[in-house]
Amino acid sequence: MSKTPSALLLEWYDTVKRDLPWRHTRDPYRIWLSEIMLQQTRVETVKGYYARFLERCPTVGALAEAPEEVVLKLWEGLGYYSRARNLQKAAKTITEELGGVFPSDYESILRLSGIGPYTAGAIASIAFGQDVPAVDGNVYRVASRFFGIREDVASPPVQKQIRRLVQESIPEDRPGDYNQALMELGATLCSPRQPRCDLCPWQHLCDACREGDQDSLPIHEKKQAPKAVEVAVCLLTFGDRVLVLPRQERMLKGLYVFWLTEEETVPERILQLLREDGLRCTFREHLGEAKHVFTHRVWNMQLLHYALEAMPEDSWLRSRQARLVTARELETLPLPTAVKAARKAAMELLMK
Repeated sequence: MSKTPSALLLEWYDTVKRDLPWRHTRDPYRIWLSEIMLQQTRVETVKGYYARFLERCPTVGALAEAPEEVVLKLWEGLGYYSRARNLQKAAKTITEELGGVFPSDYESILRLSGIGPYTAGAIASIAFGQDVPAVDGNVYRVASRFFGIREDVASPPVQKQIRRLVQESIPEDRPGDYNQALMELGATLCSPRQPRCDLCPWQHLCDACREGDQDSLPIHEKKQAPKAVEVAVCLLTFGDRVLVLPRQERMLKGLYVFWLTEEETVPERILQLLREDGLRCTFREHLGEAKHVFTHRVWNMQLLHYALEAMPEDSWLRSRQARLVTARELETLPLPTAVKAARKAAMELLMK
């Protein structure tokens, strides 16, 4: 009797699966944390962050009670900081509204902040053994090739079709392992380019492998190129301190940045903007350039040093939650990777 596709995949998974720390637990909190961290981030990078985060916030309750600044600092370098804020928001919901008990069914998990269908499916199936799919980018790719789906994978009807097909293929006895096996296949063999079909447990069952068009699947409509934005990053120093402000805009909200201005990078014009903002200072030097690519925009940054002629008014600092910090304090604050070069330049200025 021939083996079913799910049996073949699980047999392969049991033999070759990577030894990852979050695969040694059924704790929904730890599975949830790993899944959120793994979004847009490489596995090897996540390992260190995962361990450090759990050391400081080992439980949902500990995460709910931690200061936001601490949570953002633990997340520093992972990017997409709304993930961290939603993680803590959901933790507070669990502790304050659900008695500290992590919800155990897919629909209840899905209602938590920052959790979409994929993450809810992963937690429900891995932690609680629910027969629900967990379809991420890797699984969309695997399913498109295996089932021979040659339509735009970003189309809602196509995504619905893939979720249904994956749902129908889940074995009742090992839903969590099956979902992880699909992800593992996509992460290791069924890669976006040059998939290793010769090593795949489904090579004789895969529609794309049979047709020879696996390199062209899944089909994606072309995405719009990210918008380039000119940004001046102004290091405003006063003695051995530099001015930092928590960003209020949605992108990077809550993280500390230096005084920024978009679409204006001429030092003399920026000096006027600074004065209009109530800051008296003198332009000192151009410290170099830096670039950071976000999902939808690219920051082309000019790093500029200005010396404050006087301490900002207390009312000015309070209204913006701004701080003048030393080099040691700067190291402890959560700053986005986008201003990594600026932070390095600031540290060099303050250590002179």
